[in-house]
Amino acid sequence: MKNEKNDIILRNPVYQETKRHVDTMFAFNIYPCTIPDDFSFVPIHWHNSMEIIYVKQGKGNVRVDFEIFTAEAGDIFSVLPGHLHGLQNIPNARMEYENIIFDMNFLGSDKVDLCSQKYLLPILNGKISFPARIGKGDSLYPSVSACLDACDHLCSTRPAGYELGVKGYITVLLSSLLQTTLKQTEKPADEKNIQRLKTVLSCVENDYNKKLTVRYMADKCGYSASHFMRWFKEMTGFGFAGYLIEYRLGKSALALRNTDDTILNISETHGFDNLSNFNRLFKKRFGMTPSQFRNQRFENSTQCIY
Repeated sequence: MKNEKNDIILRNPVYQETKRHVDTMFAFNIYPCTIPDDFSFVPIHWHNSMEIIYVKQGKGNVRVDFEIFTAEAGDIFSVLPGHLHGLQNIPNARMEYENIIFDMNFLGSDKVDLCSQKYLLPILNGKISFPARIGKGDSLYPSVSACLDACDHLCSTRPAGYELGVKGYITVLLSSLLQTTLKQTEKPADEKNIQRLKTVLSCVENDYNKKLTVRYMADKCGYSASHFMRWFKEMTGFGFAGYLIEYRLGKSALALRNTDDTILNISETHGFDNLSNFNRLFKKRFGMTPSQFRNQRFENSTQCIY
């Protein structure tokens, strides 16, 4: 359910995302986005809401915890509260998708009843897992996609009582997932690696504009520099230096799109010591100069920026 008061949807590129995507009175929202038209790279992050990524057209890369998937039209990805996730474009391809985000208390996790105690709170606390990817060939797909399509229609048309309808369809969706999941033995998550990675990502979020060395980050994890570099590459698919540059470029793009600050000041305050180097890296990533990128800010009124 897109907020019509905002022409530009801002998805802040923080790792532990604190921006509220939902209204406390109706904790459900749908964001339409496109890669790479809106952005090419969504840094790995997590939040306390549940998120469903529903691919409508094209293809791209979707990461859920330590798995990286090549997503295609129709694919559905479930991201449970507190789990790491991110997106990246595939060269010469684009992907249109919806982010469906809702809080578990939207369904009553804050109530003292059987459903909350038996299902909703265990989901919220990470004691129940769902399959990360649901493709068209999966047995769950017809029921899950039908629920999402129905929610999309209700949020687009907003008939009387649509909020109750949305809540009902999301409840049915979780019921379908639970019927399959509770019959399976789930592979335990690598909690130590997840917590280590969250520590590193939070440090990057807070200090990305400062000098962050491999040695400093390795010490945060209790690793040698060489082990940290191997570990970070294995966990994220990126070298640390490359990931830091991607993050800085993403923050710079957000500033260019939404402030009138000078390009020089944006480059300096986002961790780039040299303006010409910033311009070169920015053009390599976005296919245009910072000035050209800024000039496009009003051309797409529904742009979704991470």
